[in-house]
Amino acid sequence: MPLLEVNDLHIGLQTQRGPAEAVRGISFSLERGETLGIVGESGCGKSITVMSLMGLLPSTAKVTGSIKLDGQELVGLPEKQLCQLRGNRIGMIFQEPMTALNPVHTIARQVGEPLMLHRGLTKAQARKEALDLLDRVGIPDAASRLDAYPHQFSGGQRQRIGIAMALACGPDLLIADEPTTALDVTIQKQVLDLIQGLVAEMGMALILISHDLGVIASSVQRMLVMYGGSAVESGPTETVFADRAHPYTRGLFAARPALGAVRAGRLPTIRGSVPELVDIPRGCGFAGRCDFTTDACHTTKPPVARQPNGHAVSCLHLDAVAAHATLAAA
Repeated sequence: MPLLEVNDLHIGLQTQRGPAEAVRGISFSLERGETLGIVGESGCGKSITVMSLMGLLPSTAKVTGSIKLDGQELVGLPEKQLCQLRGNRIGMIFQEPMTALNPVHTIARQVGEPLMLHRGLTKAQARKEALDLLDRVGIPDAASRLDAYPHQFSGGQRQRIGIAMALACGPDLLIADEPTTALDVTIQKQVLDLIQGLVAEMGMALILISHDLGVIASSVQRMLVMYGGSAVESGPTETVFADRAHPYTRGLFAARPALGAVRAGRLPTIRGSVPELVDIPRGCGFAGRCDFTTDACHTTKPPVARQPNGHAVSCLHLDAVAAHATLAAA
């Protein structure tokens, strides 16, 4: 049995322009120790998908489908039982550590809180464990900084503290939502190396959200490309990088600057922008921005086409896309 099974997940939200579907039939699974990356532009549904795993959606959100952790259904689970899972069996590293950490509580209290809540440790025991965790994630001179506050740490150190909090109870599943967005390149690599090392050491499953295709390439075994609340392409990371069967995936890769390439004008871009939730077409969410758009794309939801090696793509015009790619490469 997989550790995590998400099947036909739909999430509806109330917007100023009326109800809208933010996630549209996402399905994936994750084994223990496996790593999955989720990519896509801002507004494609990445963060709200993982927030649903934690039960952190707005109270007005309507969720259908299934989310199972070790066979336990999480959709519709009472808040009290969800609280027993958050920070215990599911840990999360949030995108911006300064807003994820409480500015009026010390680091010792914040890192130690899940240990007292879920493992029943005393305050003194939790403080000792918090020190061990801070040492483990590389906070310098951690013993003298336990009673410091978040603003007294650098951005990279705050993210390391967030990692310590997420790992405190040894979760089965770790979710990292853009964990390096606010960090410079050198610190980004340190934080990613730290996450990868701890995931491998503790045998956790990892879901990593990132806009950076380079990060995905070096960090996860499988990847899922999202657009308009749907998974448009998924599979082993190497396979998706090599084949890039969906027009949206091809657009993301084309817009990526290549290291060492001779500068020759502007980078290719995907025309248009991600539409508001209420404006996403009923069929393929990418319809209108895609060069292969036909009338059917606006009204017909593309079926999932299973490719070799666990590669899956949702597009009505795969043959045309493949033929165009062959001509372009010739």
